[in-house]
Amino acid sequence: MDAHVQPLPADRAGPTSEDWLSAFHAGDRRVLEQCYREHFVLVDARVGRVLRSGADRETVVHEIFYRLLSSAEVRQGFRGGSFAAWLSTVASHAAIDHARRRGRERPLSDHDADAGAAAGNGRDDAEDEIIAGLMLQRFRAALPAEWLPVFEARFVHQLTQRQAAAKLGLHRTTLAYRELRIRRLLRRLTCEELT
Repeated sequence: MDAHVQPLPADRAGPTSEDWLSAFHAGDRRVLEQCYREHFVLVDARVGRVLRSGADRETVVHEIFYRLLSSAEVRQGFRGGSFAAWLSTVASHAAIDHARRRGRERPLSDHDADAGAAAGNGRDDAEDEIIAGLMLQRFRAALPAEWLPVFEARFVHQLTQRQAAAKLGLHRTTLAYRELRIRRLLRRLTCEELT
């Protein structure tokens, strides 16, 4: 970071300097690290207002900071003024979007399973198990090698992000990023199966 780049104001509510804003838009790692360190608690609290689940909450918080790190378009959304207010709004919107997506998901209940069996889909439980095993095998083969342990820890063994990161010796942000990519790949492969 250049010596002329100013840190965030101490009260985090005042206007930022032009140099800081330019460095933020450019993705300067020190400025982004400072944003993470100074605003993690704020983002976590804002997301926590919407998402109570630890895993969902952690995922959304880390996804927000990942997007700040990786997307110039997201960083360009901040044009000046109160950085804390802007980041609070980003966090609220991300949490609400995540909650809406989760709300559309619903587990297969016994009633739904019984209704499917009554409809006579022509397959028995053994066939369904074979098909599920083949789909899982296909999905594992599609995963990059470094993502497979994350898939096993988070999706197969159902460990929390904190437990999985500790077990695999990864930073939680790295684990959250890989988990996000795994979810996207799973969604894409599932959609291919349905079409």
